Amino acid sequence: MMYKNPDWSRSAVLYEMNLRQLTAEGTFLAAIERLPFLRSVGVDALWLMPIYPIGEEGRKGSLGSYYSIRDYKAINPEFGTEADFRKFVDAAHALGMKVLLDWVANHTARDARWIDEKPADWYERDENGVAKIPWDWSDTAKLNYANHDVWSGQIDAMRYWVEEFKVDGFRCDMAMLVPIEFWQEASAELHRIKPDVFMLAEAEEDNLFDAAFNMSYQWNVHHIMVDIAKGARRVWDLRNAIHSERARYPREAMRLSFTSNHDENSWSGSEQERFGAALEVMTAMTFLMPSTMPLIYTGQEVGYNHSFEFFERDAIPAGAYAENHTTELYRRLTALKHHERALDAGEWGGELIEIENNAKDCMMTFVREVDESRVVAIMNLSPYTIHADFRTGIYAGDYLDAMSGERVVLDEHVERDIAPWCYQILIK
Repeated sequence: MMYKNPDWSRSAVLYEMNLRQLTAEGTFLAAIERLPFLRSVGVDALWLMPIYPIGEEGRKGSLGSYYSIRDYKAINPEFGTEADFRKFVDAAHALGMKVLLDWVANHTARDARWIDEKPADWYERDENGVAKIPWDWSDTAKLNYANHDVWSGQIDAMRYWVEEFKVDGFRCDMAMLVPIEFWQEASAELHRIKPDVFMLAEAEEDNLFDAAFNMSYQWNVHHIMVDIAKGARRVWDLRNAIHSERARYPREAMRLSFTSNHDENSWSGSEQERFGAALEVMTAMTFLMPSTMPLIYTGQEVGYNHSFEFFERDAIPAGAYAENHTTELYRRLTALKHHERALDAGEWGGELIEIENNAKDCMMTFVREVDESRVVAIMNLSPYTIHADFRTGIYAGDYLDAMSGERVVLDEHVERDIAPWCYQILIK
């Protein structure tokens, strides 16, 4: 059983906001000034990286990790005040954008309030009674989900942000590291308060959509796309993964598709470094795959080619935050996503119907269609010039090129050269 996906999510584009790096000031008030521009690009919802105070013990770098949380019910003074955050949420809502908070349920900072204020068994501890460190995250302490009071504490804190600040949902960090039963209980409580609350899991497990989440990460597909761009895999791996996922998850399950996010950017390099010449066609794919909600990470809206420092201020220079070709690309793709019902996520969108072609190790040619909305995609996902040969059958006819606006006749038999990493998106 899944909770109904909120109507706003059907054609939404999500933006991950790294407050620390978005503006020179790195504050809520400065970020408010960016919101009209982001809305003009086509952003419908904002996911803020954690806004809570960061621990001092074991702090990494001078500012620490967003994900080492000292107090779940407070604002990191680096970003401003509670009043500033209210202004941010109000400004986003006034522009028609939703606000999701990043939630870290698996662990806290090593000097979190709960360490001192709660019983010792709120944390997993070693033989010396010291709170355990999960993985190699040396600035964090592992919470003990064998104690149901931890569940209640987490849910109380999540409820606080929904009730007091009117946030619209949560992106849940490493959701697979805590019991699915906790997420089910949390989701049930949040839905009682806000029936259209939206829940995103940073995970891919099969059970996430069992009364817990609306959307999960599309990590596997992302890594295949990176490998294709680097020449390590071929297109049939992507094709197989897309079809496998549609069979694996409920039809209404949404997937988050992306070319970058804070993890990929800071630890694996910018999207330009990872995708090279394949970046534009792979960006387009994140808007075209079935059941997906595309993600834009901080700086991508202006094509900023940089891998952000994770524990320091490393803000986008003011001069680099300017509209360019990449901005226009995103505007066209978001407009396509918003206008074409065939590209809706979850239960609303059209399935991916493949058009057989002569180079399936390099190309994907497919249709997505719902009622009067039809999108035909011709994608050369390879570094080779392909002499394409395929028959469109019932999908032949008159179209508009979604990127150029030009009228196009799609013949029943298509035979033409397609340059490396080039693509065409046609709308009926």
